[in-house]
Amino acid sequence: MVQGDWGVQLPRGARSGRFESGFSLIELIVTIVVLAILVTLATPSFTSLLNSSRLTAQANELVASLQLARSEAVRRNTPVTLCRSTNGSTCAGAGAWERWIAVVSATGGAAAEVVRDTSVRQPLNVTAGVDSVVFRPDGLARNGAGGLLSTSLNVCLDTSKPPENQRVVELASGSRISIAKASGDCP
Repeated sequence: MVQGDWGVQLPRGARSGRFESGFSLIELIVTIVVLAILVTLATPSFTSLLNSSRLTAQANELVASLQLARSEAVRRNTPVTLCRSTNGSTCAGAGAWERWIAVVSATGGAAAEVVRDTSVRQPLNVTAGVDSVVFRPDGLARNGAGGLLSTSLNVCLDTSKPPENQRVVELASGSRISIAKASGDCP
């Protein structure tokens, strides 16, 4: 005889009125299967979110560099160039925009000064229709002929997740900067 609840004698092998706590093996397996299904469904959208965040962050870095170049040109009353670079100290005439610098032009015998050096985070790539953007002391970007510069710089991730795998940084006439989403093959 086994002592049960409230002092009642129970035959051997009989259970008392108390419930046993814990999970059964079946409940544990069902929980793990449901969790695995949820993780499988959430992973593609998480990848898309991560890639979208990378694109936006790199485009914002580019916009920050453009705005810094413009503000330094106005503050120092001298032209400031944002250009691609291979070494972080001088502008490169050709090649990809894997790295760019903002350079205060050399004036009065003073050497050119790099005020910002930024690299592209892999696996992103940046392309542009121009070799450099020069902001004059009036805060406007101008082309070689002195006209207002209108161009775009493209930040791209070669993937279909997200479908909008590009961020286009537009520099409009009057040097207004904006970012737009785009999709398609990377240039």
